[in-house]
Amino acid sequence: MTKKTLFTLFAWLPLTAMAQTWTLQQCLDYASEHNITVQKNRVSELDAAEVLKQQKAALFPSLSFSMSQSLGYRPFQEATVMVQNGMATSTNNKLTENGSYGINANWTIWDGGVNRKNIEAQKVQTELSAVQTEQSLKTIQEQIAQLYVQVLYTTEAKKVNEQICATAKQQLERGQERLKVGDLAKADVAQLEAQYASAQYDVVNTQTQIDNYKRQLKALLQLGIEEPFDVSADEMDDSRALAPIPDKQEVYAQALNSRPEIRAAELQAAASDVQLNIAKRGYYPTISMNAGIGDSHYSASDDSYGEQLKRNLNGSIGLGVSVPIYDQRRTKTAINRARMAQTTAALDLQDKRTNLGSAIENLWLNATSAQQRFISADAAVKSQETTYELTNEQFKEGLRNIVDLLQARDNMLQAQNNKLQSKYMTILNTQLLKFYEGGAIEM
Repeated sequence: MTKKTLFTLFAWLPLTAMAQTWTLQQCLDYASEHNITVQKNRVSELDAAEVLKQQKAALFPSLSFSMSQSLGYRPFQEATVMVQNGMATSTNNKLTENGSYGINANWTIWDGGVNRKNIEAQKVQTELSAVQTEQSLKTIQEQIAQLYVQVLYTTEAKKVNEQICATAKQQLERGQERLKVGDLAKADVAQLEAQYASAQYDVVNTQTQIDNYKRQLKALLQLGIEEPFDVSADEMDDSRALAPIPDKQEVYAQALNSRPEIRAAELQAAASDVQLNIAKRGYYPTISMNAGIGDSHYSASDDSYGEQLKRNLNGSIGLGVSVPIYDQRRTKTAINRARMAQTTAALDLQDKRTNLGSAIENLWLNATSAQQRFISADAAVKSQETTYELTNEQFKEGLRNIVDLLQARDNMLQAQNNKLQSKYMTILNTQLLKFYEGGAIEM
C-alpha cells in the first residue's frame, strides 16, 4: 500500500469511531462547525464586515471613466454641421463618426457627518452580528445538552425496565409451573402474562424514546439519515446529583456580563442612539466637489485624430453646496421614528434582563427541587426494592397473591423512575446554571 493510502486509512478510522459513539463534548464541538443556523450567522458576520468596508470607502472620492462612440447617417442631406466643444464643423459625408471620452471624480466633502456616523453604526452592527452568532451557538449547545441528558436518562430507565422484564418473565414461568400442579389459578397466570407483556412494552417504548432523542441530536448536528450515530451513554454516579447548586444571585450577576442575548440587546440600544444622531443630521448642509477631464474627436474634421484630441482636451472643477430648506418633513419624521426605536431598544434590553433572571431562577428552582426529590427517591427505592424482593419470594412460596406482587412491582418501578428522573434533572439544571454563569457543560 502507498503512503497516501495508509494515511487516508488511518485518518478515516478515528472519524468512523466518532461517527459511531459521540461524547457530549464531541457533539458540542461538531455542532459549532456544522450546524446550519450557526453557519448562516457566520456568513452574516462576513456580510456585515463587507458593508463596514464600503462605509469607510464612502469617505473618499469616487472616480469613473466614460466613453461613447456614435455613427451618424444622413442620406438626403447635402451637408452636415456638427457642433463640438464650441466649434462647428461642416461635412458632405453622409456617414460620420463621433467619439467622446471623460474621467470624472466626485467627492462629498461634508454631509453633516452622516458618513462617519454610518461607519460608527456599522461597527456596532458588525459586533452585533458576531454576538448573534455566539447567541445561536449557545442556544444550540443548550439544546444538545438537554437532549443528551434525555438519552442518558432514558437509557438508564431502559436498563431498569429490562431488569423488570426479566423478573416478570421468571414470574410467568414460575406461575405456569404452579398452574400445572394446580397451585395457582388460571386467572392469576393471565395477570402474570399481562405483567410480562407490559414490561416488554416498557422496554420497547423506552428504546423508541432513545431513538427519537438521538434523531433530534442528529438534526442539530446536521447528520444525514444514512450516517450511523450513537452517544456514549455511560451511567452517571448518584453523587453528582448531590453536588452543590450554584447560587442564583451569583449566576445572574455573571450572566449579565457574559450572556450574548444581553450583549445583543445592549448593542441594539447603542445602535438606536447612533441612528437618532444620523437622523438629526438631515438638517445639515452638504458640500460636494466634482472634477473632470474630457476629450473628443469627429470624423468630418479636417484635423487629424491626434490633433483633434489635443485641441478638444478640456478639464473642469466645481464646488456645490446644498442647504435643506423644506424636505417634506422627512427629517423630522426620521428623528421621531429614531426616538421610538431608541425607546423600543431600551425596553427590549430591560425585558431581556428580566427574562434572563427568570430563566436562571427557574433553573435554580428545578435543580433544588429535583435534588430534594432525589434524596427522598433514593430512600424510597431501597425500601421498595426490599419490599418487592420479599413479596416475590413470598409469591414463589404461595404466601402472597398476584395482586400483592403486581402492586409491589409497580411501587418499585415508580420509585426507580422517580429517582432516575430527579437525578438527571438535578445534574442537567445544575450544569445549565454553570453554563449561564460562563462555564462549560460537563456530563
